[in-house]
Formats: sequence, structure tokens, C-alpha cells
Amino acid sequence: MTSAEVYDLTNSISPYLDLHMMFPLLEYVDSLISTNAIPYSAQDVAKARLSLLRPTHMVDYAMDIYRELHGKDCEIPAEMEQQKKDVLQKLEDLKSDKGCQAFEDLCNNTELRNKLLRAQEWNVAALSMKKEYGVTSKVMDTYRELAKFNFDCGDYQAAKNMLANIISLHAMPPLPKDNDADDIIVDDDRRDQKSSDEKHKTGNPYVYYVTSAAISTDLLQVLWGKLSCEILLENWEEASTALTAVKLSIEQLVVTNRMSALEALKQRTWLLHWSLFVFWNNSSKGLESMVELFFSEKYLQAITTNAPHLLRYLTAAVLLCKRRVAKSTSKDGRSSGAEARKLLKDLVRLMSNCEYSDPIVEFVDCLCVKFDFEGAQTKLAECENVLKTDFFLCKRSALFMEEARVFVFENYCRIHDKVDLGVLATKLAMDKEAAEHWIVDLIRNALLDAKIDSEQGCVVMGAESQSVYEQVMERTRDLNLRSASLAHNLKHYVNKSKKEKARKMKAAMEEE
Repeated sequence: MTSAEVYDLTNSISPYLDLHMMFPLLEYVDSLISTNAIPYSAQDVAKARLSLLRPTHMVDYAMDIYRELHGKDCEIPAEMEQQKKDVLQKLEDLKSDKGCQAFEDLCNNTELRNKLLRAQEWNVAALSMKKEYGVTSKVMDTYRELAKFNFDCGDYQAAKNMLANIISLHAMPPLPKDNDADDIIVDDDRRDQKSSDEKHKTGNPYVYYVTSAAISTDLLQVLWGKLSCEILLENWEEASTALTAVKLSIEQLVVTNRMSALEALKQRTWLLHWSLFVFWNNSSKGLESMVELFFSEKYLQAITTNAPHLLRYLTAAVLLCKRRVAKSTSKDGRSSGAEARKLLKDLVRLMSNCEYSDPIVEFVDCLCVKFDFEGAQTKLAECENVLKTDFFLCKRSALFMEEARVFVFENYCRIHDKVDLGVLATKLAMDKEAAEHWIVDLIRNALLDAKIDSEQGCVVMGAESQSVYEQVMERTRDLNLRSASLAHNLKHYVNKSKKEKARKMKAAMEEE
């Protein structure tokens, strides 16, 4: 078995993904097979895709895969032809539902919808009381069924729009501006009934303005569907918003005891896997957001318990963003390194708690734990193959190798005051002249406190000094924990002393 097969995480990730999300992964595997980058069988992958398509309504796609397996001129099975007819008939029936059409028309009528929003009547309960709109709870169930059917047919845009309409019924957004004079006129009695606070009360802007009370397990499923649509449509900014909405909704259900701890752990594990699509494709601080989420306590528990293989992506993200984090947290524009060092410490701690290893993880282990630079070089060469065959990391392969080279250099220089350029070039797998130019660029970009001694042919490292602020933060980082521990021990000692004193008094009284 080749290294590409050994370190392929498709089988580990797939149980936590929606079926539709598997198709991009398998298509990427197909592209690797065509370039001989991975020794899988194209026939086996096609069979896997066909198997995944069976529960969906993407019949045309399934037929294409069937032809790919059996030849372009093969006869399509009768059951597939019948399934296509059934799907089209079911879709037509759902679309022709009068209630669904009425609600869709209502959603597209911006003027009327805004009027209902201002009157706080844009919800199922209020709309059901007005028969002229033809919207009831039963209608909304059918409408949701149609949204799911569209999704299963691969019409993600239509499903997304419909799910957004469903979510809006549970939301309390800021009141829309009213430019129509007729709409401005409101009865005085109605004005008095609502205070200004109630008029401007809104839901959580990070959950599409849905109120905390409206969040339920049923609505959470709708939010998951919205996130899935955004990912499959590759709307990464919108997907980031949807990801936050799902995350906050899970926590709200846990806080209100409407979701068990075990179910929450399962939901967080799914969210971590879905987030890979968002974070690795979102150029706007996506990796920094990923590191923040993965290192949060509740999600660390999900990684160590259910998904240790996600350590690969967290390790890669830390290496890719640590220099940006270091530079963004420094006040003078130079890389302070304190925050980056903390990230690496947290990463090493997690590595010790996860039973998972691959060349990317082992590369960091060689440098940060074992200080084995020879081993790190070997692992770095293996990393390149792992990166190229990973669906999420392949686009960052060149950047990762550059950051890894900087990481080797930083760690090597940290334990040396003076480094020979020839030795350094060997460690970096570069010739001496190229290594010198590379180091000059690092110094010029304020990423390295060092200077080059051309006469001796070496790099002289500057003394790394922490600012007063960093020293204070470092020494007081665990102050709250230590204070709480001290208070607990003191309380225990006082209680023990009181019990001992009471025991002695009781013994003295018995003797008398």
C-alpha cells in the first residue's frame, strides 16, 4: 500500500458529510487517478459514486455514471428510467401545490412582506390566521418537503432560497425602511400598544436574526440545510455566516437543555468536518477562524473523542497562519512570536492527546518535541505527497512548503546564536546562494531578527527579547486558575481545621 493510500482521509471524513458533499471529493480522487497520483481504480470510484447517488434524486447524474461504467452506448436500466419519471412527477406535484405557490408569491412580494414584518405578522402563527394568504403549518411542511426535494435533485440554489424563506419566518430582523406614505400612517392606538423597545427588538444577527426562543431542533435541521447549500454552491462568505448560525444554535439548545451532551458532541463533530470546506476556501482569515474554532474547549473534545484525524488540518492551519497571527498581534509591525508560540504549545498538547499521526503531524513533532532536524527533513518530503492528494490542502501545497521551510529555519536558529550558511542551505534543501537570498528577504520583511556576516559566511541571530507586556501576559496567563486553586485549598484547610477543633471539643466534653 502506497503512502497516498495510507494517508488518504476520504474514508475517515465521509461518515460526517452529507452525501452531496462526497461528490466533489470523489471527483478529486478521479483526477488523482488520471494522473497516477493515487493507485485507486477508476471503476471502483465510479461504483462508489453510483452507490451514493441511489438515495438522492439526481437521476441524470446517476445515468452519466452508469454510462461511464458500462460504456456510452449501453442501455440504461428500466428501474433508473422509472425513477426519473417518478422524480419528475413528484417534483411537479410539489411545485403545483397551491399553498406552496401562495407562500412563494408572498415571499416575492417585497412590499407586502415588509408590511407584514413591520406589523410583526411575518410568522406562521400570524399568517395562518389570515385565510387570504393561504399559509398554514401544513403548507409550510409541504414547502419544506419541496425544498428538500430540490436539494436531493441537485438544485441547490432553489433549495437555498426556500430554506432562507423558512428561516425568515422565525426571525426578527430590523424593521425595513418605509418610503410609502400610506404605510407610514399607523393608528394611534396601535402606536401606544407597542413601546419603542418592542418595535426595535431584533433577534441574533449571527443567526439570521432568529430569536433564542425560536431556535429548536427542527429549525437547526433547516440551518444545516442552508449551510449545505452554501457549501455546494461555493458561496464561501455566505457559508461562513451559515456555519456561525449552526454553531450558535447548537450551543443555544445545549444551554436550554433541549439537546443532550452526547448529541451536542455528535453535532459539533459534524460541524468540524463541514467547516473544512468553508475555512480552506475562504481567503478572508479563514484559517485563523478555523484555528480559533478547533482550539475552543468543546470542539477540542470532539476532535480527541470522535475525530483525531482532523489533527492534520489543524496542524496545517497553525503552520500556515502562525506568522500572520504573530505579526497582527505585534504593535511595531515586527513579529513578536508570543501568540505563535502559544498556538504551537496548544498544538503539541493536543498532539499528545490524539492517537493519530501522519507526515504533517510528525513534521511538527520532530521540530517542536524531538528537535530532530534530520527527521523533519524526511517528513517534509513526505508532506508534499500528502498535501497534493488531500482535497482540502492541495491548493495550499506550495504555501505550506514555504511556511514549513521558515519553521525549520526558525527552530534551528532558536538553538544557535550563529549558523553557517552552508549548513543552513543543506537543512533547507537549497544551494548556498539561494539560501542567502531567501534569508535576506526574511530580514527585509521584518520576519527575522538577524544579520548576515558575509566574511564568515554565517547568519548571526539577534537576541530575542520579550516586551514588558508579553512578560506580564506570560507570567499571569494562569493566574485565575492558580488563584482559584489557592482559594479552594484554603477553604479546604479552614473546613478541616473547624472539624478538627469540633472533634477535640466533643472529645473534651465526653471526658468531663
